[in-house]
Amino acid sequence: MSVEFDRKIHNTLADANLQLAIYTATGRLKDKRIETVAPDALPDYQELRTQANAVKKHTIENLDYYLEEFQRSLEAHGGKVVYAKDGTEVADFVLALAKDRGARLIVKSKSMTTEEVDLNERLEDQGLEAVETDLGEFIVQLARERPYHIVAPALHLTRYDVADLFTKRLNLPRETVIEKQTAIARSVLRQKFLAADIGISGANFLVAGSGAVVLVENEGNIRLTTSAPKIHIAIAGIEKMIPRAQDLAVFLKLLGRSGTGQLLTVYTSFLSGPRRSGETDGPDEFYVVLLDNGRTRLLPDRGKRQSLYCIRCGACLNACPVYRKIGGHSFPWVYSGPIGAIITPQFMGVSHEPGLPFASSLCGACSEVCPVKIDIPKVLLELRSDVTKAEARDQRNRLERLAFRAFAWLMTHPRLYEMAGRMAASVAPPDGSGWIRGVPAPMNIGPLRAWLSQRDLPPAPARSFREMWRRR
Repeated sequence: MSVEFDRKIHNTLADANLQLAIYTATGRLKDKRIETVAPDALPDYQELRTQANAVKKHTIENLDYYLEEFQRSLEAHGGKVVYAKDGTEVADFVLALAKDRGARLIVKSKSMTTEEVDLNERLEDQGLEAVETDLGEFIVQLARERPYHIVAPALHLTRYDVADLFTKRLNLPRETVIEKQTAIARSVLRQKFLAADIGISGANFLVAGSGAVVLVENEGNIRLTTSAPKIHIAIAGIEKMIPRAQDLAVFLKLLGRSGTGQLLTVYTSFLSGPRRSGETDGPDEFYVVLLDNGRTRLLPDRGKRQSLYCIRCGACLNACPVYRKIGGHSFPWVYSGPIGAIITPQFMGVSHEPGLPFASSLCGACSEVCPVKIDIPKVLLELRSDVTKAEARDQRNRLERLAFRAFAWLMTHPRLYEMAGRMAASVAPPDGSGWIRGVPAPMNIGPLRAWLSQRDLPPAPARSFREMWRRR
């Protein structure tokens, strides 16, 4: 684990107000999800998960075919597909288009994919104004922060924090009433929608058969982003593909319930090209940027490529005991929680933050709530193995390997194992205090120092299991 990763974790753990905010918000989302997927509310929930997993598995295994079909379908409706290898190519395309059309103001809807490639920063560096229009994203943009949560970007901020931001960034009187803060944001953003030259969105799903970009939301800002400006650009990872519109019924039943505990989000939009003749709404130009950014590196590995099934619902974050303690900004990249722990090392490389796959209890709560049945703990174990193989063969690692070999040898010699257990029990703390015969354990057991810095040793049992078995 890097020093920076460790520092952020400890800062979050030490902030009592932040701990309360995380637990309250994730707990509320978690409880709402449980209500809407209960057997009496959705009897076929498990069958839907199995079906969603099968659809995503089939699509990812035939991704080249469906990408080509999507392109043909979209172009038949007047849209254009642009393939981008990484964030630089995404920004280059948007900047070139903006320059050619004389655009200066861009409005954006919530999109983790654009966060992933730092699009706002790249555009602003070239003198363009990019404005987030989702309320949570608008708030974190004013705070100059990245989203704290996939679904709830400003989860870590209170209304008082928002009041301070609006006063500082918008030069407005301090307002702490939530409804009035929302009205302020609406007033500011309405002017941006009316003046924008380009609207940029993400995509929840891409339908290969019809060439449709499917967007779900609760605020209505996406519909304004995609219809008010003359140019609409949808930026999506290539894994967002599904074969047919009929498949959407499965995913839409799962997405709202898993993300926010809603039966269905307020708005669901299907966009498959620019405004047609006779239509009053919609852009004159419609582009879909299909982003790789490391995704194709996952395809050869049958076990790990299930990471690409993710529909970004955020359910795993709300269920994860680690995320609920260390929060979103402790994670080293834009994706946090269990899904971030498996896709960050794969997209960015395991050396980006070697400690990330180990920041998990492997309790399995994430896989239990995943609507597309990604086996996150299994992928984490594979990534841990990758990290171990990639680490330099320094003295510490040699000692660690030696220790595990000695332990393995001991475990295959029952009598010696029992003797070692008796010796350990004779010096173990009777109360689980972490002290050994009055001497602080972390100071005397070097390899356990990091482990014991966060935990106490368990109290020694009166009798070992072997002794109890013999006396049964």
